[in-house]
Amino acid sequence: MAQFSIPNVKLQGVAACVPQQEVSNFDCALLEEKERKLFVKTTGIENRRIAAKGVCASDLCERAAQKLITDLGWNKNEISVLVFVTQTPDYITPATAILLQEKLGLSKSCLAFDINLGCSGYVYGLSVAAAMLQNIPNGKGLLLVGDVSSACISAEDKSTVPLFSDAGSATAIVQDNNASSLHFNLENDGKGFEVIMIPEGGYRNPITKNSLKMIAVSKGISRNSSHLILNGIDIFNFSISEVPKNIQKLLQSHVGIVPEYFILHQANKIINETIADTLKIDYEKFPSSLKNYGNTSSASIPLTLVTQLSQQLKLKKVNLLLSGFGVGLSWGSVLLATEELTIPDLINF
Repeated sequence: MAQFSIPNVKLQGVAACVPQQEVSNFDCALLEEKERKLFVKTTGIENRRIAAKGVCASDLCERAAQKLITDLGWNKNEISVLVFVTQTPDYITPATAILLQEKLGLSKSCLAFDINLGCSGYVYGLSVAAAMLQNIPNGKGLLLVGDVSSACISAEDKSTVPLFSDAGSATAIVQDNNASSLHFNLENDGKGFEVIMIPEGGYRNPITKNSLKMIAVSKGISRNSSHLILNGIDIFNFSISEVPKNIQKLLQSHVGIVPEYFILHQANKIINETIADTLKIDYEKFPSSLKNYGNTSSASIPLTLVTQLSQQLKLKKVNLLLSGFGVGLSWGSVLLATEELTIPDLINF
């Protein structure tokens, strides 16, 4: 368990970008009609956004960042930190963050690097960017978080296709000596690494001809070793066991802070409802973007902020608890206060 607080840093804005192409799970050919209805009922996912061929997570994040910088009126030369969190980078090497630094027109002195994390990535990325900015007087930073998960999954796998969507986000973070502290609780368990993974394509198991051979796993599930594998039962059990404990410990350590909203990673409806029930907190305090955007991996928390809480976050101070969990296994939560954020309308690309 890693509980810690970061002072002198606050969020100043959040933007999100999704692909224009929208697909409906009610039209999913991999599922029979009864399966479609049951899937939508249990996961809450009706529609998904799928990136066009050749569109990467960095493209979606770049557009979110450009709009956010413009709306904030930031001088790009004053941006000193750029952190890019993704599991779908442009290349194995170089780091995509460095490409984004150039595309966004940021200074050569802007520190830019990638973090390889999935569904916990927004909370982890926020901890890293905030830690770097806390001691830079008047420092400005960008946390860019997103994935094009559709590029990793088999089109013939009904266990993954109806779940995942693509999205990118940008969060503006600034150093401010008057800011309330950000309080984190971050955890990991590598024993569960096989629960969500792409078995081949890295340097442990390089791509071979056999890697691309499609295998019929079961009815409605065919994939090769370069596709994402997801064990739904193990993910469910992990999520409803570890995440409530993580959140509860954080709340108990900061009893004076009462979150108005709990923004969870948008895995599926039944997981998030179970977490709320375990915490004995009204589910109305858990905004969801699942219906129209599905599971957008690391981008799901900022996307939910933009699509579900935009008006509240623009107008007043709001106490939030954000919690991400998934691949790794990795999970973490943060308590923070926002005040009159800049939030552009959702960008479609």
